Amino acid sequence: MNRVFKQFLDKFVILFIDDILVYSRSETEHEEHLRIVMRILREKKLYAKLSKCEFWLDIVIFLGHVVSKDGIFVDPSKVDAVLNWKRPSTIHEIRSFLGLAGYYQRFVEGFSHLATRLTRLTQKNVKFIWSDECEKRLQELKIRLTSAPILTIPSGSKGFVIYNDASQQGLGCVLMQYGKVIAYASRQLKGYEQNYSIHDLELATVVFALKIWRHYLYRKKFEIYIDHKSLKYLFSQKELNMRQRRWMEKS
Repeated sequence: MNRVFKQFLDKFVILFIDDILVYSRSETEHEEHLRIVMRILREKKLYAKLSKCEFWLDIVIFLGHVVSKDGIFVDPSKVDAVLNWKRPSTIHEIRSFLGLAGYYQRFVEGFSHLATRLTRLTQKNVKFIWSDECEKRLQELKIRLTSAPILTIPSGSKGFVIYNDASQQGLGCVLMQYGKVIAYASRQLKGYEQNYSIHDLELATVVFALKIWRHYLYRKKFEIYIDHKSLKYLFSQKELNMRQRRWMEKS
């Protein structure tokens, strides 16, 4: 499927195994895109079952997400599944919940921090004890997932802004464009990172954000906001080193 539609992927076609999603900016454009997709299917002798096809939709449910002109939000059926999730009593049940919740973590600010206590119970040599704190984190995750915001779809290649935050609990960042949230991201600290100073953690957050959103930011101008003044030390040291290098070259 990827080979057949290669020249149109991410232009107006998205594929997932045998699912084909065609998107356009206008009805006229969409009509032409549909003709192209149908022609390719016919030429390659690939068949689509009419009863499983839907055309001219303003809202599409695709891979557990609802996509509309207003943005992207969580499929309501998945929200119900989260709400009705019973308290985990085994490691397997915790992993199942974290798997479902983690799939939608881009909608949840501070997801990694909330999931830390639950993740810890799945580690080796950790006794399974469901504490009040675990229950609190579970309920908070449910609330945030079921009240997740509508994320905007990027428009053009300008206006991207990243807000970063780092602490001994983990790394977190938000990608925005023109004042609207595109995605949230967070992760727990790795073992060696727990010994980092705060300005090293702030830099780690910047690197984390640039890696996960590089497909939006590559070769683009954007702004990054961090909330720790200690990073000014790095810039002042860089300037000092440059001055020393110039002085040595002159002398």
